[in-house]
Amino acid sequence: MKGKVIQTTGSWYQVSLENKQTVNARLKGKFKLENFDTTNPIAVGDEVELILLDNNEYVIEKIFPRKNYIIRQSPRHKTQRHIVASNIDEVLIIASISQPRTSLGFIDRVIAAAECYHIAVTIIINKKDLWKAKENEIAATWINTYSNIGYSIFAINAFNQEDIARVRQILTDKTCLLTGHSGVGKSTLVNQINPNLNLKTGQISNKWNKGKHTTTFATSFEIFDNAFIIDTPGIKEFALLHLEPEEVSDYFVEMRQLKNQCEYSNCMHINEPNCAVLTALAKDKIAISRYESYLNIIDNIEAINYWERK
Repeated sequence: MKGKVIQTTGSWYQVSLENKQTVNARLKGKFKLENFDTTNPIAVGDEVELILLDNNEYVIEKIFPRKNYIIRQSPRHKTQRHIVASNIDEVLIIASISQPRTSLGFIDRVIAAAECYHIAVTIIINKKDLWKAKENEIAATWINTYSNIGYSIFAINAFNQEDIARVRQILTDKTCLLTGHSGVGKSTLVNQINPNLNLKTGQISNKWNKGKHTTTFATSFEIFDNAFIIDTPGIKEFALLHLEPEEVSDYFVEMRQLKNQCEYSNCMHINEPNCAVLTALAKDKIAISRYESYLNIIDNIEAINYWERK
């Protein structure tokens, strides 16, 4: 029988069968012995084949090929990769200007991970009802930066029905991954779209102005008819390990468009002469925040590669 993984909790997996029944299953032993290059052989969104044993226990014996996935540095094993989710139509980055503030580096890393598999990205800036003049100015800069390079980005108040309707439109007939720092309002947003889910929400820490984790495991929900979301635990960092340094610019769309104009085919866009990217940066045609994210990703990859060689 076939099914789709809707939650992973370590050694057990919740699987939604084709008849909509949800069962708990474990992974067949042979998979655990294979040399996987990720910390999790199965991720939410995976399509699998199960068998039912004589003791009424379900076992996953086959994982069907993934059309795509989002991968990041494992939070527990810094030199290993972790699959966040698979078989995704779109990534929704839920961000906030304050309470807590989302780092642009985080946004850019998620975008780069999605670009690896040509997955569409939408950036939703939540909590606009809390903004003052400074936050409005920052939001305008963010919207200008990302819309200019082709990404959909807009601000919402999760308690405003017109804003909720706009998000619902994005979700229609898709499987969307929701990601963002703890406290940005992912669970609140989901509850406003479908109050019957009643996801647990948390308060912001007054001391650190950061959110508290309320989602423990990545979980897939049918939020309304034929619209699925994969809600992920709040992520502090989103390091990319599956790229080589020279590949990173391929996943920054504004750099990718210019790379053929550089003098050197292997240009890293750091200090090479006649670099089209550096020229565009000097003319403010590339946002400095995006370029800094690019350099930080390269630094992180090189640091990990160094420790792997030790």
